[in-house]
Amino acid sequence: MNINIMPASREEEIKQNVAMILATPTFSVPLDREFGVSTDITDRPIQVAQSLITSEIYEKIGRYELRAEIVSITFERDDKNGKLIPKVEVTDNGQ
Repeated sequence: MNINIMPASREEEIKQNVAMILATPTFSVPLDREFGVSTDITDRPIQVAQSLITSEIYEKIGRYELRAEIVSITFERDDKNGKLIPKVEVTDNGQ
């Protein structure tokens, strides 16, 4: 993931921060082991995995990027490679 240390807009900064939260596995940040999204959903049924990921996305974005409001979370399935890919749409909530 490319990091822009000087985003052109507040919206770009929020989206970059959300992308960083979603791309980081929990326990991988030494000074904040809770940062990121859990990888413990491996081998769960699809409906259970979607529910767990959705819940965690709401929790982590609500905790680490207070300026973001989640508009929608949808999922892409890559059955060939066994992947469930969340697509998160956020907007600036004005905080």
